[in-house]
Amino acid sequence: MTWRGKPVFIRNRTAAEIEAAQLEDPAALPDPNARNSNLEDGALATDDNRTIGERGDLIVMIGVCTHLGCVPLGEAGDFDGWFCPCHGSHYDTSGRIRKGPAPENLAIPKTSLGDDMILVIG
Repeated sequence: MTWRGKPVFIRNRTAAEIEAAQLEDPAALPDPNARNSNLEDGALATDDNRTIGERGDLIVMIGVCTHLGCVPLGEAGDFDGWFCPCHGSHYDTSGRIRKGPAPENLAIPKTSLGDDMILVIG
């Protein structure tokens, strides 16, 4: 799927992926900022601040590597999130940069999820 000409990653995460992501201290990450358009600037990159919905299983992100604009591969890399093979950036299952040259977490667009489970981006 694309939005404004950019790929969008939508992932329904497993309980194990959520649990592992919640254990990470955002202050210890390369980019501690949530980069979530639904939150105020400067919000921490906790797992809760990067997900949509009450259960925390749904994540929606712009699928563009923050290093040089490549499209990372899903369910890949050292953290089973996304991996950009062009220059070796590894993102976790919350889309947070964990290793490699990318300077920022994958961006989260303005989104809403209705009671009818219809996802609206933008």
